Amino acid sequence: MVFKFIFGGLYVKKNYFITLLIFLLLIFLTSTIILHPEVAFKGSIRGLNMWWGIVFPSLLPFFILSELLICFGIVQFIGVFLEPVMRPLFRVPGVGAFVWAMGMASGFPSGAKLSAKLYKDGELTKLEAERLNSFTNSSNPLFIFVAISVGFFHNPKVGLVLALSHYLSNAIVGLIMRFYGSNQPNYSRKERIHSNRFKYAFKVMHEKRLSERRPIGKILGDAIASSVQTLLMIGGFIIVFSVLNMLLIEIGFISNVGKIIAFCFSNLKVNHNLSTPFLSGLFEITLGSKLVSELGNSTLLQQVALTSFILGFGGFSIQAQVASIISEVKLSMKPYLIGRLLQSGIAPILAIIFWKPLYLNQLTSNVTNNTLPVIKIFTEKQLNLESLISTGSFITLISLYIYVIILIYKLYIKKLSS
Repeated sequence: MVFKFIFGGLYVKKNYFITLLIFLLLIFLTSTIILHPEVAFKGSIRGLNMWWGIVFPSLLPFFILSELLICFGIVQFIGVFLEPVMRPLFRVPGVGAFVWAMGMASGFPSGAKLSAKLYKDGELTKLEAERLNSFTNSSNPLFIFVAISVGFFHNPKVGLVLALSHYLSNAIVGLIMRFYGSNQPNYSRKERIHSNRFKYAFKVMHEKRLSERRPIGKILGDAIASSVQTLLMIGGFIIVFSVLNMLLIEIGFISNVGKIIAFCFSNLKVNHNLSTPFLSGLFEITLGSKLVSELGNSTLLQQVALTSFILGFGGFSIQAQVASIISEVKLSMKPYLIGRLLQSGIAPILAIIFWKPLYLNQLTSNVTNNTLPVIKIFTEKQLNLESLISTGSFITLISLYIYVIILIYKLYIKKLSS
C-alpha cells in the first residue's frame, strides 16, 4: 500500500507536470504569434503555397487511385503475385509492394494512409501494418528532381544522388525492420502454393469486387471525399509547422541552439553554417532543403549529404501527419520513428558513397548522352518551383470545386433519407 501510494503520487505529479507544460507551451506560442504577426502571416502564406501548389495536386490523384484499386481488388491481385517476394524480404504480405510503390510515386504520407487503410480492411495485421509503415513513407521523385535539384540547387545532376540514396536507404530500413516484433505472431494469412497463381489472383480480385456493394459513382465520390479530407488535414499540419519554424527563427531559438550544433559540426569537420538549415530541416523538409542549398561557403557534397539526412528524417511536420493518420486505427508510432532515425543515418552515408560515381564522374565525362532522360526533360523545360506551384494551384482549385459538389450532394441524399 505504501509503494502504491508513493508511485501513485508520482504519477499524479507527472500528469500535473505534463498539463502545466502544455499550458505554458501554448501560451508561449500564442504570445509569440501576437508579438510577431507579420512573421506568422509569412509562414502561413509559405505553408499554404506549398500545400496549394505542390502537395495537394501531386497527392490527390494517387490517393483517389489507390482507393479505387483497393475497392476493386486490384491491390489484392498484385499481392498474390508479390507475396513470395515481400514475405521473405520484409515479412509483410504481397500487398505491401503496392503500398511501397505508391509511397515512392506519390510521396509523404501516402504509405501511412495506405497501411492504415489495408489494416482497417483486414489485409494486414497490426504488426505488419506498423512494419510496412516504417519504410513506405518517402519523398516523391518530382519533389527530389524538380523542387530540390532544379528549384533549390539549380543543378539537376544532384537529383540522381539524392533519389538513389533516399530510396535505397528506404529499402535497407525495410530489411532491418523485418525483425521488428519477431517474437510475435506475424502472418495475416499463410502463403499457399498454387498451381496457377494467375488464376488464383484473378479469383481473389473477383471476390473482392463482388463484396463491394456500392455503385461505381458512390465509390468514386467516397474516394474523392476521403482523399480531400486527408489532404486538408495534411495542409493544416504544413501551415502550422511552417509558422512554427518561422517564429523559432525570428525569436532566435534556431540560431541559439544552432551554436551547439555548429560546435558539433566543427568537430566533425563539417561547415558550422549548416547548423541552422539542419535545425530548420528537423521541423520541415522544404525550408530546410532550401536553406541548405543557399549556403555558398559550404561544399556541395556536404550540402547534398545534409539534404539527404533531412529527406530521410522527414521532419516533425510529416511525422505529425503520419501520427494523425495512423492514430485513427490505433497503430503505434514507435516503428515509424525507428525507421526515420535509421534512414536519416543511412541516407547521408549512401549519398557520400554515390557522390563520385554518380556526380563527379558525370561532370568529367564529355558524353552528354549519359544523362538520365528524366533529368534531360527537367533541364530542357526549365522547370522550377514557381512554375510547379502555378500549375498545381489550378488543379487544386478544380479539385476543391468538385469536392464541394460531392459534399453538397451527399448532404442532400442524407437529408432525403432521414
